[in-house]
Amino acid sequence: MTMLDRMRQHKNWLKWSLGVVVLAFMFLYIPDFLNPTVGVAPTDAVASIEGREITSSDFRRQYFEQVQSYQLAYGDEINDQLLRQLGFDRQILQQMIDEEAAVIEAERLDLSISDVEVTERLLSLPGLQNNGTFIGEEQYRLLLRSQTPPMTEEQFEEGMRRSLLVDKLRGAITAWIDVSDDELHEEYRLRNEKVKLDIVTFSPDQFRDSITTTAEELAGHLEANAATYRIPEKRQINYLLIEAETLRPSVVVPDPDIAQYYTDNASQYSTPEQVRASHILFETEGKDETEVRTQAEAVLADARSGTDFATLAEEHSEDAGSASLGGDLDYFSRGRMVPEFEATAFSMAPGTISDLVQTEYGFHIIHVTDKQEASTRPLDEVREQIADQLQWEQAQRQADLMAEQMAGALATQEDLVRAAEEHGLSVTESNYFARSEAIDGLGLASGVASAAFTFELGEVGGPLRTPTGHVFLTVTDEQESYAPEIDEVRDQVESDVIDLRAREAAERRAAEITPLLQEAENFMAAAERADLAVTTDDLAARGAVVSGLRSRPEIEEIAFSLGVGETSDVLATDDLVAVIHVAEREEATEDGFAEAEDTLRGELLMDRQGRFFSAYMTQAKETMQIEINMETLAMSIL
Repeated sequence: MTMLDRMRQHKNWLKWSLGVVVLAFMFLYIPDFLNPTVGVAPTDAVASIEGREITSSDFRRQYFEQVQSYQLAYGDEINDQLLRQLGFDRQILQQMIDEEAAVIEAERLDLSISDVEVTERLLSLPGLQNNGTFIGEEQYRLLLRSQTPPMTEEQFEEGMRRSLLVDKLRGAITAWIDVSDDELHEEYRLRNEKVKLDIVTFSPDQFRDSITTTAEELAGHLEANAATYRIPEKRQINYLLIEAETLRPSVVVPDPDIAQYYTDNASQYSTPEQVRASHILFETEGKDETEVRTQAEAVLADARSGTDFATLAEEHSEDAGSASLGGDLDYFSRGRMVPEFEATAFSMAPGTISDLVQTEYGFHIIHVTDKQEASTRPLDEVREQIADQLQWEQAQRQADLMAEQMAGALATQEDLVRAAEEHGLSVTESNYFARSEAIDGLGLASGVASAAFTFELGEVGGPLRTPTGHVFLTVTDEQESYAPEIDEVRDQVESDVIDLRAREAAERRAAEITPLLQEAENFMAAAERADLAVTTDDLAARGAVVSGLRSRPEIEEIAFSLGVGETSDVLATDDLVAVIHVAEREEATEDGFAEAEDTLRGELLMDRQGRFFSAYMTQAKETMQIEINMETLAMSIL
């Protein structure tokens, strides 16, 4: 992590989330697909876990905190509507469910957090310290009140207690896990050894135009691969689609509603005072502070005498994240940097250079390049944007309400047609589709397709939520699976046969040339004599994309199994044939391992513990009664 990353991480120190890793440990790769019981009656509980409720207000606070953090980072590119379309609300709810489940499991194991532990953590938080000491009760309360939304000490400390409890549970469950020295060495080797490859490719596309097929060949291929071309079982449906986008034109948003939304969400349209600065960092950790200060003062003198600041930063700064950018930190607002750095930067005029500023990271020389005053976009400037968002939200509510009113009232196809007419909608006849195929007008709506294959002919069902809207449907026809005649699938069979024969031709050509390449003392010269184009990659570790080849593990392993100067046998992917030659190899070094050992051990241990803890909690949640009220969830963010 760069120094800039560490400085900026303080901006979110009041935001808590469990962040459980989704993968299970070792052979327990168990995906955590929650099967919620959806409540039908509106309540204030978005979800409950073993009877403990996640209220609508708790969810809203967490949801809008996260939305704000995204908007601070990405600006107007991220809006509430887009996040909802991406399922952001369900992700936040899942995090809250996971945290509550972890707290319940910790209590089941008789784990607890004392007031002393909460206090110790509170006093050690970097965001609550100034020059290594606690900022004081009054400043602490003011800081909590300045959050959006404001927090009380009790709320913050309860969140901290829960976080500590989850950490204690994780520690108790995963304390036995370790990473051996041999595993560490092997992982370092796999990550850091590199090879440079010369690659000759033989593309099947070069041979396609010369290939002709016969009717007998196509018929034989179809017969030999009958299962591949079998037409699957299909259904046809009539469906009624209720989508917010269709209802939007009829929605009129009153001006007072727009003004009220603007007032209630003023922070979205306000830009705080910002500074753009560059800096040069001299780290003090593990060093003689006096010597570091002397070095920093010499560079400061150069900067003030007119030496280009960016050049000095590139030469001297120990902040890896900004040094290559001439020390540039871009624009930042208050609360984004550590207190000493921030206080100095915001007190400076553009174009000035600071004295040495000492923080927990070392000594900084700060050069302020620009300042932007706090500003608020006027209502008239964002009126259209707000109106559009409110129009979409109201249309979505209308669509949800319409679907709810129709639910249970549609028993026949005639009911479906009548309901459509009453609401100014239409019933659409679909194409014939298989379980995994797209439906005209709905696209890849897997829920609708699955339902169509469970309904009887004439049965009406719904509403089913899709990315497009709510769907009611009735099955109007069905086709059984069958083996097609050649005329029905001729184009596909012919294309597949040509692909197969083109690849075989490429492999034959490669097989003819490869022995010459393997025996040649000079691979490049031999390839040139055979009129072959050679692509040369840079030195690259495992996982890097190899030019012209798909990143397939078996090919990658062959590349790393060869010595310098050795040439592979013919390698084939689905659409490419190639021969590789190792031009250069760089082994992982003991010096590099010694430098990376502690970081790598921590990373592997965290990953291994995280995967095991995730698998453990997956099984623990299977024994818990977990209910989600989708209606309350939807209403919570309107």
